[in-house]
Amino acid sequence: MGGFNENINFQKNCEGWNEIANLLIQQGVDFSDESKNSLPIKRLGPMTGGVENVGYSSEKQFYTDLINFSLNQNLELSIGDGCPDEKLKYGIEAVKNQTVKEGATFKKAAVFIKPYPNSKILERIEWASEVAEYIGVDIDSYNIVTMRNLVQLEKKTASQLQEIRKTTNLPFVVKGIFTSQDIELVKELKPDVAFISNHGGRVENRIGSTAEFLYEHSKELKNYCGEIWVDGGIRTKQDEQVAKFLGANQVLIGRPVISALCEKQV
Repeated sequence: MGGFNENINFQKNCEGWNEIANLLIQQGVDFSDESKNSLPIKRLGPMTGGVENVGYSSEKQFYTDLINFSLNQNLELSIGDGCPDEKLKYGIEAVKNQTVKEGATFKKAAVFIKPYPNSKILERIEWASEVAEYIGVDIDSYNIVTMRNLVQLEKKTASQLQEIRKTTNLPFVVKGIFTSQDIELVKELKPDVAFISNHGGRVENRIGSTAEFLYEHSKELKNYCGEIWVDGGIRTKQDEQVAKFLGANQVLIGRPVISALCEKQV
């Protein structure tokens, strides 16, 4: 799960939360008093590529294990798509066939789709209709290196995203908010969820962390969306507290869940 420019944004994501925490502490915020610092909802990040990215022998088994492990950790769910289409289909199947603990209820997932031409996105929304609680479009991944030259992806406009949004009654998420252009898109579209993300540092983009972007732009974004979600380098309870303090309703966690899953499997 590498990234551009020697993984600079992955590193900045991990460092950014502590840097922003220290800045807030200097401003008088006390994160040591947990009674005054609530935590955001935690959700599994949408990840695919168990064979090439994680080293699983079976792509299908990866999604089954990841979904059930996340449920056991009381995480909300997400699935994503990729190339080939089986990645999304296996994720959908894993959510459908989840192992529900005694006394628990079936959990649906936030479904994130790459920025294909709209007709293809609508097809994927239909595939996921039984398991989706949110529909999201990964707007930054038109530039993701691992899918370049494999499929047709587009840099989406607000009008294109609005066309998709009108087809579903589910909350609509725009994932990949990380530039001033993205903020303008949120202002025009007014999505249910603005998801601050730089794809874990894997997309060629400006250099920076999601923590600093949340710190600088959350108040502005809150005026144009229902909720803010964020991912990237979130590793500790204090990281979660910082995200919540800055206005994030949910945080999404990827690599740590995979690390814990693989450690358990070993």
